[in-house]
Amino acid sequence: MSQQPIGVVGAGTMGQGIAQVLVTSGFNVKLFDVAEAQLMRAQGAIEKGLGKLVAKEKLSDADKESALARLATSAALDDLKGCEVIIEAAPEKPELKEKLFRDLSALGSETVLASNTSSLSLTRLAAVCDHPERVVGMHFFNPVPVLKLVEVIRAEQTSDATVARIEALAKDLGKTAVPVGDSPGFAVNRLLVPMINEAAFLVQEGAATPEAVDEAMKLGAAHPMGPLALGDLIGLDVCLAIMEVLQEGFGDPKYRPCPLLKRMVAAGYLGRKSGRGFHHYA
Repeated sequence: MSQQPIGVVGAGTMGQGIAQVLVTSGFNVKLFDVAEAQLMRAQGAIEKGLGKLVAKEKLSDADKESALARLATSAALDDLKGCEVIIEAAPEKPELKEKLFRDLSALGSETVLASNTSSLSLTRLAAVCDHPERVVGMHFFNPVPVLKLVEVIRAEQTSDATVARIEALAKDLGKTAVPVGDSPGFAVNRLLVPMINEAAFLVQEGAATPEAVDEAMKLGAAHPMGPLALGDLIGLDVCLAIMEVLQEGFGDPKYRPCPLLKRMVAAGYLGRKSGRGFHHYA
């Protein structure tokens, strides 16, 4: 295992989860966010997550303290210099990610730049970098400490060595790397998010309540969680962004975002993180 730190860009839900898994697996981590308050929240969330592992006897108190000691936070992007790998987990906004990748590319020619994007083109992100062969997709799933899948997405420019490095990192984290082509939505979200969107249409049309939709899919399709509860967990703003990427990428009307989904996002009803989505949360 390399002694060089791993950088994580973005201290939101996904960035927190990725950082937690990295420090738990023995890596030194530099977690970056532009907002100091968000970094403080992330640090608290990671400590809480590690505490749950201690309570379940999956981690000792000493291991928890060691893991926390491996976490450093910073609001200065330059502090990520020297990282062997930087995993970007910023919001799903193409312009924001492209600017980040331009800036990250300037930090060092040897650094592998991995994006946790759930739907955006890796080829497009790689094109703005000085060393596009070192850009790759590393798509984790929420909650990161629990779900084992990592989609590894190869851009047109990505080298074999870069893919091999990210697959090895995923294995070190106890994850299973699945190779996926650089197509809108990749594999899981191309299948999953249109189902959530269609469930929203059922509610909009009055065909079923959110509770009925979720119960039907759990009992009738053996899903552990209904599609609308899952949408609330993912974040309805993220689901909408993915549907917009699918619609733009394929130009197919079957990917039209549900108007109810768009109205809920506009109202700030984003799911669990806002306390209200298709369901209400304390």
